[in-house]
Amino acid sequence: MILLRLISLFRSNARFCAGCKKMATVAVFAVFCILNPLQINSQVNTFSQEETVSEEEEKIEEPKRSQNLIKGLKGIDSLSASRVMLTSMIIPAYSQAYNRQYWKIPVIYAGGAALIYGGITSKSLYGKTGDAKYLTQSNLFYTGAGLLYLGSLIDGLSNYKTPRDEIVPIKATLFSTFLPGLGQAYNGEYWKIPLIYGGFSFFYYWFDLNNMQYNRFRTAYNMEYDYSQDASKPQSEFHGRLSIQSLKNYRDTYRRQRDYAILYLAIFYAVNIIDATVFAHLSNFDVSENLSFNLSPAVMQQNILFAQNPPTPALGLNLKITLK
Repeated sequence: MILLRLISLFRSNARFCAGCKKMATVAVFAVFCILNPLQINSQVNTFSQEETVSEEEEKIEEPKRSQNLIKGLKGIDSLSASRVMLTSMIIPAYSQAYNRQYWKIPVIYAGGAALIYGGITSKSLYGKTGDAKYLTQSNLFYTGAGLLYLGSLIDGLSNYKTPRDEIVPIKATLFSTFLPGLGQAYNGEYWKIPLIYGGFSFFYYWFDLNNMQYNRFRTAYNMEYDYSQDASKPQSEFHGRLSIQSLKNYRDTYRRQRDYAILYLAIFYAVNIIDATVFAHLSNFDVSENLSFNLSPAVMQQNILFAQNPPTPALGLNLKITLK
């Protein structure tokens, strides 16, 4: 009897525990279902708030940039040389205002306006009269306006305040960008200037020669082609000496050589900028005796290497690296 009562008591307890486990599981699941959406919503709200903040920061960033430019003019904030030059490309004479050389601003604007007006007037006279001298005058006026604009950029960069007796790489880069060879002059490497302009002269001569021949054979090919369609059309200078196909081949060859010359001019211009930048960085590199590698004979103890006891001396090499 006692045994039967113990068994029945155990079964009832087991059922109660199982019921408790089920209830506990349901309770945990319910809590999870209630809290999980709240957590997800909080994460979504946090993410949306971060996005809103980032969008607001982007909106504020643009006014800050304009404020920095204005503060730079007022002398409250300092700007980098690259930023000053970039702004000067968009707003002429900004660098002169930043450098406190206000008297140059009316000279730049008045001179530029006068040259542009002269170019427009001469072009108008050329259209009315057809006289080639007015076209030449117009080109000269426009060239002068371009040179004045370029000179204002170079002047602004030259007067940008930097430490004395120190070569600033960004200035060398911009100098060579505005005028090839000027960055090398800034670095003190004057012997490179004839090489740079010699290279530009060679590639320009190559371009001009091939462009002239290309125009010559293109005109001859067009004339011969028109003559083949209509015998009343004028003949080219190569009529009877070269066929239409030969003229076409010459035309295409000279055009290809002309395009190569333009490509090489662009590459040489880029090399001029890279050279000025690299050597400006190297000019500030410390090459004094404090940077050295010294290799000398030395006597070492073998027990350091082979844990011998007692230690015995051995000959070796000592490498000494001095950084500063």
